[in-house]
Amino acid sequence: MTDLVISGTTPRVGRTQINHEQTPARFAEGTLSRIDAVLVPKEKRSDFIREAVERELKRRERKASSAAAES
Repeated sequence: MTDLVISGTTPRVGRTQINHEQTPARFAEGTLSRIDAVLVPKEKRSDFIREAVERELKRRERKASSAAAES
């Protein structure tokens, strides 16, 4: 009996994965409530946290590169 091959690639199902790395995070009591209080309508808490981390990384990278340039 022969196998019927329709395609040489595996089918992709579902949404495009945007999060390739995950880490659990613990926050001080009340932090998540504070975040929830400032979310705009339809904004997700995880999006807020991702954007906040990205802003902080860029800030620190700029600071590190300016410190390296001064050396």
